Amino acid sequence: METLTPTEVAKILKLHPFSVTRLARQKKLPAFKVGGVWRFQKDQFERWIEQLANGHPTPRVNRKKRTRS
Repeated sequence: METLTPTEVAKILKLHPFSVTRLARQKKLPAFKVGGVWRFQKDQFERWIEQLANGHPTPRVNRKKRTRS
């Protein structure tokens, strides 16, 4: 599995890395955290870009919501 960093995604999207992490937190970008650092699975990110290019509205990422105990 190839992953991208927020900085790499920011360069692709021409955004600031902080904007990329904000979008990941808002579940607007497909991402996950490893050791407190955001990572983006390359193939999921590419599919997300294709959906945008094909005129689909900004896709939301389906993630399980955490439940508090």
